[in-house]
Amino acid sequence: MLNWVVFIFALNYHYALTMSVKSSIYEITQLNMPGVRPDHNEQYLCKAIKLDRTNVHYITKFQPQISMSRAHHMLLFGCDFPGSDEDVWDCGEMTSQSDTASPSLPVCDPSGKTSIIYGWARDAPALTLPVGTGFKVAGNTEVQYLVLQVHYMHPLQEADYSGVTLTSTTTPMPNLAGVLLIATDGMIKANSKENFEAACLIDEDVEIHPFAFRVHAHDRGIVVSGFKVHGNRWDLIGKKSPKEPQMFYPVNNTDMVIRKNDIVAARCTMENTEDRDIKIGATGDDEMCNFYIMYFVRNGSSILKDNTCTSAGPPNYYWGRDGGLKNIPEKFASSL
Repeated sequence: MLNWVVFIFALNYHYALTMSVKSSIYEITQLNMPGVRPDHNEQYLCKAIKLDRTNVHYITKFQPQISMSRAHHMLLFGCDFPGSDEDVWDCGEMTSQSDTASPSLPVCDPSGKTSIIYGWARDAPALTLPVGTGFKVAGNTEVQYLVLQVHYMHPLQEADYSGVTLTSTTTPMPNLAGVLLIATDGMIKANSKENFEAACLIDEDVEIHPFAFRVHAHDRGIVVSGFKVHGNRWDLIGKKSPKEPQMFYPVNNTDMVIRKNDIVAARCTMENTEDRDIKIGATGDDEMCNFYIMYFVRNGSSILKDNTCTSAGPPNYYWGRDGGLKNIPEKFASSL
């Protein structure tokens, strides 16, 4: 039962144990950066782990081992193939513009599948999925590698072992988990308030059941909200201040189902008090607008093939003018 754990993490700081819970065997593995030392501000580093092709595993819990005193955020990706065969590589797509940064490589090989599995920021606590729900990885799935990405704030003199503890089982789960990311590009002018918005039509023949959401923005973010839109009806998935711990929170309505021809929409309301325009980008001096929907489908169904929804953001995209959406809850979407 421990073959997967030992095979995957043989070269990393690790431990493994098994425990029996409700007739399932759960494996607990601590996945860490291998003593890295970031050497410049805003550095993104990635570490890939090869999974066992023999058995399918279901990840059911994430326990972060990281502090916001050193990292802006941490993401866990599922990949067909990693973006590099190096042990650790610079994977900040925009940080290579720095004079001190090394050339940046992608998180996953662009020729294969990439999926976001987990995200953390601002000292968010552990995440346990609902009973009977898990992320399906390894075996014959499209997730043959896990890639840990950490966005460091500044150089570190001491070795860093930031990471996440994963709980998994080979016992099949009745519900398969997935993550849909809604994100924008765009810019906010100096000393102004702005809405960053995106909306996409679900065109796959699926029924997804949202159970958690996560928001992400930098210092100018006030509120991030997400909705299911059907016709003129707007149903809240969730909304939060990005200044709170950026964990996955329970959705507003656990009975919600998103189907083909529904629209998913997100808005980040931001205020820029600086005397400069600020664009969406990878560093803390830039901004980000992200709304993550964690959902499940019934086992036997497929999770979404297209797992990202993006827009050009302001001033080039708005829900009404460019997305054609009606009955927009303007005040509700921008307030807590």
